[in-house]
Amino acid sequence: MKTDIIRADMTRDEAGSYLGHTVFRLEGHEAAYEITLFSKKGKEWDYALNFAEESGDEEQFLRADSLIEEDDELFDRLLDAALEMQEESTEDKSGQ
Repeated sequence: MKTDIIRADMTRDEAGSYLGHTVFRLEGHEAAYEITLFSKKGKEWDYALNFAEESGDEEQFLRADSLIEEDDELFDRLLDAALEMQEESTEDKSGQ
């Protein structure tokens, strides 16, 4: 399924925990979604899915959540988008 990444971010705190967000749109879905990603050490990830802006169709939301749960490639794409932003942020700080 075609996925458009709108924006993403990731932070890592002093304890090594990660917190990130990826806003995206799925082909055929009216609303954009925001996935919040969390991991204590960057190995096992938890997530929460929400509408990015206004609420949308609940059936589409439930399909999106099921798709993320079942499609490892989609989940990894959303996670990688956030991790790449964290890496860019780290590079920007070290390059100053």
